[in-house]
Amino acid sequence: MEDAMASRLQQLKDMTIVVADTGDIEAVKRHQPQDCTTNPSLVLKAVQDEGFQDTFKEAVAKGGSVEDIAQDLVIRVGSALAGIVPGYVSTEVDARLSFDVDGSIAKAHSLIEAYGQQGVGKDRILIKLASTWEGIRAAEKLEKEGIRCNLTLLFSMAQAVACADAGVTLISPFVGRITDWYKASEGVDGYDPEDDPGVKSVREIYAYYKGAGIDTIVMGASFRNAGQIAALAGCDRLTISPDLLKELSEDDTPLERKLSPKAASRTEPGSLDEPTFRWQLNEDAMATEKLSEGIRKFHADAEKLYGLIEGAR
Repeated sequence: MEDAMASRLQQLKDMTIVVADTGDIEAVKRHQPQDCTTNPSLVLKAVQDEGFQDTFKEAVAKGGSVEDIAQDLVIRVGSALAGIVPGYVSTEVDARLSFDVDGSIAKAHSLIEAYGQQGVGKDRILIKLASTWEGIRAAEKLEKEGIRCNLTLLFSMAQAVACADAGVTLISPFVGRITDWYKASEGVDGYDPEDDPGVKSVREIYAYYKGAGIDTIVMGASFRNAGQIAALAGCDRLTISPDLLKELSEDDTPLERKLSPKAASRTEPGSLDEPTFRWQLNEDAMATEKLSEGIRKFHADAEKLYGLIEGAR
């Protein structure tokens, strides 16, 4: 009877590693996820929170360029999260470097060094890079240096295959943004979870990875509703917003496991050269559009953070 009364969040934690998609310290303490993931949008929100005002003022008072202060704030938010969760904290590389292999690697080194100065080792950090060809190549080199990477803004099998071939630690396929595109394209209000294009995309990637014996972690991200999360129960990791974590914690209906490595059919791992990767991505209108849009949005939020800093100087 005790198991039957467990919340959906607790049931989910029994089959999937739950990650908090937030920079909200109190929400992380409340829901006790294994990992945390951040991005420019979440950091922007975190530094505007009342609890971070002193931290924000301290970072600005230290001086330096706007970019230096922004990175300091990112590290402060990430370090605070690392002090709460036992696992990884994902930290994003500047979106402007999404097509710059060497620039992405240099920024990753800078972030890892800054975390080290706060007493957070590189084994606790996942460097987040956009799943462009250049981002994947940067991640391949970083992984060989022992710096683990989270490839984000992933919308297609071509990206997933290339990431696995590069040996990245983790990928973040964006469920909700895929669904958003298809809703607009097909002129519908929504989908049953079993027919949801975002859910189906992650299931396809998961089945390929498990069937091919790929170690890269699949972490579903960008959820629009709890039904999408339930439809991916059993995925390696799921990164979930505080609102949906709360909803799951207040729901005690039984949760069925939907994904399992044992159910995957054996397949051979694939590999894509650059022309094939670019062609397959180009042929997928949804993935092409959402990848570009995602990079622009992350950059726009970084610019807003720069504006906050400039206004406080």
